Amino acid sequence: MKAGTERVVPIGEAANRQNLLLLTQLRWIAATGQVLTILFVQYVLKIELPLWPMGLVVLLLLGLNVATLWRHRHGHPVSNPELFVQLLLDVALLTVQLYFSGGASNPFVMLFLLQIILSAVLLEAWSAWALVGVTIACFLALMGDTIRLKLPPGSEHFMAPLQLQGSLICFLLTAGLLVFFIEKINSNLRQRDARLADLRRQAAEEEHIVRMGLLASGAAHELGTPLATLSVILNDWRKMPEITRNPEIAQEMEDMQTQLDRCKAIVSGILMSSGEARGEMVVETTVGTFLDELVEEWRAVRSPQRMDYWNGFHPDQPILSDPALKQVVASLFDNALEASPGWIGVTATRKANVLIITIDDKGPGFDAEMLSEFGKPYRSSKNRPGGGLGLYLVVNVVRKLGGTVSAQNRATGGASVVLTLPLSRLSAETPDGG
Repeated sequence: MKAGTERVVPIGEAANRQNLLLLTQLRWIAATGQVLTILFVQYVLKIELPLWPMGLVVLLLLGLNVATLWRHRHGHPVSNPELFVQLLLDVALLTVQLYFSGGASNPFVMLFLLQIILSAVLLEAWSAWALVGVTIACFLALMGDTIRLKLPPGSEHFMAPLQLQGSLICFLLTAGLLVFFIEKINSNLRQRDARLADLRRQAAEEEHIVRMGLLASGAAHELGTPLATLSVILNDWRKMPEITRNPEIAQEMEDMQTQLDRCKAIVSGILMSSGEARGEMVVETTVGTFLDELVEEWRAVRSPQRMDYWNGFHPDQPILSDPALKQVVASLFDNALEASPGWIGVTATRKANVLIITIDDKGPGFDAEMLSEFGKPYRSSKNRPGGGLGLYLVVNVVRKLGGTVSAQNRATGGASVVLTLPLSRLSAETPDGG
């Protein structure tokens, strides 16, 4: 089966992409606030503002947001320098807007603090300090020559209280935005940490699987010789007159030979799946054919009392199949049969580009602890050494293929295990369509 063609996004880059979206949200709020403030000052307070230049700044802010969202949608990597440039543009546009509306005397000059705090959280140390320097330079520039507001006659008596009220509004706005966005950023960090912990757990599980694979391969090599010796001895015994004259013993010898051949086939399968021969066993087939043949072979070997099978996968699709994939699905069949010898049900369906295989049984089902630890090694209700390893291997193989294995108890009794596999990871077609 070919590897997936989708690019795996690094954890740090994923956090940067989320933070970039947070900056776009901040700009929507900033643009809305600027428009409302300009209209209030111009038409309610009757303070004349340069509407066209200030409106152009709002349009530039919106244009920057649209360009950022377009760039985010195309999935390009987001780096620290890009976030630095984004915050620099925000500082520049805020500086221009303040230049047209009173400069450093404008109470909304406090919004510079919002940019500085965001840079301290989002950026690396060098870029955060660089943004601090740029912001200080912009503040000093606003203390110099700026466009003075044209106040209406007789407004001197209410300008001081109005400026105080503006400072209060700016303080409340800055505090609210900081709490909101810092919480969002912390949420992104928590998701990153959870993803890191999950990757560490997967790495530990995969290391465990490698060790198990080496042990299984070594055991298969060691078992090859004694199994071959037993096969020769059994073949000689079957030709002895004492055996041929006794039909019951002859039949038992035949059964022993059948089971011995099965053991040899299992050992050969382990060796092929762990070595180069595995790649030679990959065959082109279709989903429908693969499932039909797998169920037929499994029925022939396991002889269940009753197995209801329905293949509802339509339309059919070509895939690549190897023994490992067959073993994964057959292991789930085995678990269901062991829990429910009288009946199991298998249903195959298609949802978009995903293969869904559901295995139902009428056994005792899973207890709450088993469901919470489903797929973990040595978690089994069978109470025997090594129990749960088969399901553990199944879950990890399916995860490598980009799929999932989940379990739940049925309302009518028994359990239901659902296996999902993305068809893109099983497809016989190459990424370029060849």
